[in-house]
Amino acid sequence: MAASPTSPDAAPAGAPAGGSPAPGTSEAAKRPKSLTIGAVCKALAQEFPDISISKIRYLEDQKLLAPRRTPGGYRLYTQADVQRLRTILRMQRDEFLPLRVIRQELAAGRAEEAEVPSRREGARTWRASMSVRQGTGALHSLEEVLEETKADAKLVRELEEYGVVKGEMRGGIRYFDDTEREIIAAVAELARYGVGGRNLRVFRSSADREANLLQQILAPALRSRNPERRKEAVEALENLAVVATHLKHLLLIRDLRKIVR
Repeated sequence: MAASPTSPDAAPAGAPAGGSPAPGTSEAAKRPKSLTIGAVCKALAQEFPDISISKIRYLEDQKLLAPRRTPGGYRLYTQADVQRLRTILRMQRDEFLPLRVIRQELAAGRAEEAEVPSRREGARTWRASMSVRQGTGALHSLEEVLEETKADAKLVRELEEYGVVKGEMRGGIRYFDDTEREIIAAVAELARYGVGGRNLRVFRSSADREANLLQQILAPALRSRNPERRKEAVEALENLAVVATHLKHLLLIRDLRKIVR
């Protein structure tokens, strides 16, 4: 969908294509080329056929994008803005991340990361939504987790009982790391449909089996005393984890389609 001539996102009259400042000015010489929202759509359409102006505006409303505005109210996107948008769309498409998690990833600098080249020619690059390496070290009290996730305290106790989350006791207070906080948030959403802690045994068992399988595949390299080889093994572990997660999602979708036929 292209912006109409009267839309605030249409290129101003007399402006060069792509939304860059008029040539011949010192400002234009200093400022990198910017794109209008319509030009951004066109640039990303090949990789993301369902991209639209309304979708980009929605991501802006969700505070995921902040393009520059001209005095007339026109949105102008830098190449950094376009790269950030591309990263957001890939995280939605390839990793199925909700906007809340995407916002956290961006805050951690994900949008600034360059594309990671594949180690095998022509192979698809997979990206981990969360690193298996040491996290930020941030801990959240039970009260903070309940406030942010809107989970019920009884549900969290049930998750602890079934070993889904463990937490860490410090000074008589139980704290949860970022990953366990996200687990609680996901379970809280499932709980809205009647899924309780005892129902999560299947998820826990499946995760344990997958972790053991990946560990067996990469065990020698993970135990290596060579720092470079161990680093490569950890990267491979993250890559395999994402591929396994994507495969499991596809198998689930295939089986669910049989149910709704």
